[in-house]
Amino acid sequence: MFIQTEATPNPSTLKFIPGREVMANGTYECRSVTEAEKSPLASALFSIGHISSVFFGSDFISVTKSDGEWQNLKPSILGAIMDHFTSGHPLLLGDDFNQQNDFIGEENSPIVEQISQLIEQRVRPAVAGDGGDIVLRGFKDGVVYLKMKGACSGCPSSTATLKNGIQNLLRHYVPEVQSVEQI
Repeated sequence: MFIQTEATPNPSTLKFIPGREVMANGTYECRSVTEAEKSPLASALFSIGHISSVFFGSDFISVTKSDGEWQNLKPSILGAIMDHFTSGHPLLLGDDFNQQNDFIGEENSPIVEQISQLIEQRVRPAVAGDGGDIVLRGFKDGVVYLKMKGACSGCPSSTATLKNGIQNLLRHYVPEVQSVEQI
């Protein structure tokens, strides 16, 4: 098994691409050892030490380090990923791993539908390319609320991505949008 690695805009996060499907539907993020208990792979990665977050995308795994050097952590991470995929263990235990929070505002309005389509078609693919994900969490009083996950969460350039990229895109296509906020 060959696992590719890619740098992300977040210097604390590396993207690992195992060359196979990771998550069939949705994404999953673990930001603590307790959250990692729902995933044998995430538990193995957190047991390496110096890991602060693990994110599973459709065909990649983003790992964020709390400290340490990548040249010291990377071999153990690669080993844990390879061991997991050759073991045949499930990625997630159980089926209660949906991490959705309450939606802010009216979830089924035409404006929210238009915002959602723009995020799904134009924003999420680009963000996934950088090892992360972005989820619409609400729209109220002209403000779009987004949750950033994976490499995007805590990335030094995430504010620029939100304000200069996503906010400008949404304002262009949806005049009701005044600003974008991260939650």
